[in-house]
Amino acid sequence: MLPAAMDMLVYVGTYTGPGKAEGIYVYRLAPDSGALSHVQTVTGLNSPTFLAVHPQQPFLYAVERQMEGGDAGTGAVSALAVDPASGRLTLLNRQASGGASPCYVSVHPGGQYVYVANYASGHVAALPIESDGRLRQATSVVHHEGKGPDPKRQEGPHAHFIAPDPAGAYALACDLGIDKVMVYRADTASGGLAPNDPPHGALHPGAGPRHLAFHPGGRYVYVINELDSTLSAFAYDPRRGALDLIHTVSTLPSGFSGTNHPAQVVVHPSGRFVYGSNRGHDSIAVFAIDEATGRVTPAGHASTGGHNPRNFNVDPSGTLLLAANQDTDNVVAFQIDPDAGTLTPTGEVTQTPAPVCVVFRAL
Repeated sequence: MLPAAMDMLVYVGTYTGPGKAEGIYVYRLAPDSGALSHVQTVTGLNSPTFLAVHPQQPFLYAVERQMEGGDAGTGAVSALAVDPASGRLTLLNRQASGGASPCYVSVHPGGQYVYVANYASGHVAALPIESDGRLRQATSVVHHEGKGPDPKRQEGPHAHFIAPDPAGAYALACDLGIDKVMVYRADTASGGLAPNDPPHGALHPGAGPRHLAFHPGGRYVYVINELDSTLSAFAYDPRRGALDLIHTVSTLPSGFSGTNHPAQVVVHPSGRFVYGSNRGHDSIAVFAIDEATGRVTPAGHASTGGHNPRNFNVDPSGTLLLAANQDTDNVVAFQIDPDAGTLTPTGEVTQTPAPVCVVFRAL
């Protein structure tokens, strides 16, 4: 049974700069409508795009495009304390991300480590978390190798995502440049990212895997592919960290012929549906999951009410979906049908400059 809808905090990561955003935007969510009430804007950060909430403690982590005082090839990961009563954020410290242009951050379920993917340089890294939430220097940095068939986007590795599996035994990293989901053993004693055997799950050439999402049962993984607008379903063996391809489907409706690049993928907390965002078609694709096989069936599309939906998320109760439209500077709320998984706009639209990531935290 899913948790009941509750008051939540919503943190929105953004691209900063002239004419763009000022930093991380903190909101309070109204669970009945998806309305967002502004609480705080955290300034002084360099494009804090992707965010991750600590699973046990009042901390939040953000990637920054460039390390303060560092060269252009060094990104950063920032640690912020969360005020438990208000949700307001205070910067604790920042550390180098282990590569260039970090684009994703996650936290180990045990709360000991942050993982970060560096897109431009193709590195993934693990950074230890101190008891007070601060980050230490990376204890493990791994550089991916290889390339794909697209000469513009796959001339080398481009790590786009890294996150632990539900048990915290492995970390899975999508690399858009080499058409692989790399698998690492998550050594929480040393902070290492050790190559697994098998070392990866392979996508078809030119897929461009961007993000993935685990099914709540832990048996399936869904990978959204940026370069050819597809969603791939994998069976996952949590004992071995092994990925076996089930099938691949399009994220687009038949007849669409424009440019499109999918971005985010989220599995509904019930495990019955998986959603993917289309940038170009500007929609959320809805798929029904066969929980016996892991296969997906297209169940429609919903316009995101804006352009370039770089990210979206589903609240923990499974009631609401918030879509972040980067190019139209808004976050649009949708009600989720619990039986069909379909999306209906609630009418709530929050103006937020250059939104890139949406995460929830319970009050």
